[in-house]
Amino acid sequence: MGRRLEFRNRLQAAMGSNKIYFQTPGSSRMVYPCCIYELQRLDIRYADDIRYKNHECYQVILIDPNPDSVYFDRILNEFTYIRFDRHYTADDLNHFVFTIYF
Repeated sequence: MGRRLEFRNRLQAAMGSNKIYFQTPGSSRMVYPCCIYELQRLDIRYADDIRYKNHECYQVILIDPNPDSVYFDRILNEFTYIRFDRHYTADDLNHFVFTIYF
């Protein structure tokens, strides 16, 4: 199984649902609450000029009509290397943006 699919499975476990989107669906409507994630960058660690560790860095956006989303803490507790970046509201939906290294 690829690393991205492992990451998706962890998000599904945290959310308790399969409303996890790697790319926003074009023709269908999203069902809320949900998460959208994308690969931002790849951090590579070197030692003695040899690559020995890769960390995928994902941006995850939790979208929930509830400003006190129960999924916020679930996502925070699911991952070790996580940072909450910001919150914003658009179209009466709350967007919680995380950066997660996996």
